[in-house]
Amino acid sequence: MTENVQQAEEQVEELEEIDLTAANEVIDKYIDIHGNLMPVLQGIQEAYGYIPEATVHLAAERLNVYASQIYGVLTFYAQFHLKPRGKYIIRVCMGTACHVKGAGRIGDAIVERLGISHAETTEDLKFTAEYVACIGACGMAPVIMVNDATYGSITVQKTAEVIEKYKAMD
Repeated sequence: MTENVQQAEEQVEELEEIDLTAANEVIDKYIDIHGNLMPVLQGIQEAYGYIPEATVHLAAERLNVYASQIYGVLTFYAQFHLKPRGKYIIRVCMGTACHVKGAGRIGDAIVERLGISHAETTEDLKFTAEYVACIGACGMAPVIMVNDATYGSITVQKTAEVIEKYKAMD
């Protein structure tokens, strides 16, 4: 590693205790490619599950950009997350069809069952709840997704059953 990389690692380790090996490997993969910021950020998020602050500063140093520029990208695109997320992402469709058929009650059931609301994660990092504009399954409204699994014609009772199913996993 170069002296600049070592300096950057020392600076970012002061921000938070995190192993930067995976971030450095992602950056190494794209370092010589023009327009590398997006794939670097996507790779970092894939490796850590979110974008830790320390990796932002490491990427800024290694890619020769300002951290503020990176934060601009991270806050513009909804695909990036700056906080750890749950193993199971529960998406509640709030589109028109789902809204009319009771999506609000489904969201309330999740709040009651998990103690988290939109864009929040349980303390044990098992669940994250998100309200989304449309899942694209209007014929099955109301709909939730847990990671890639879709649950249509969902009720408050079925929501509780789905959550309990995922709580029991692992």
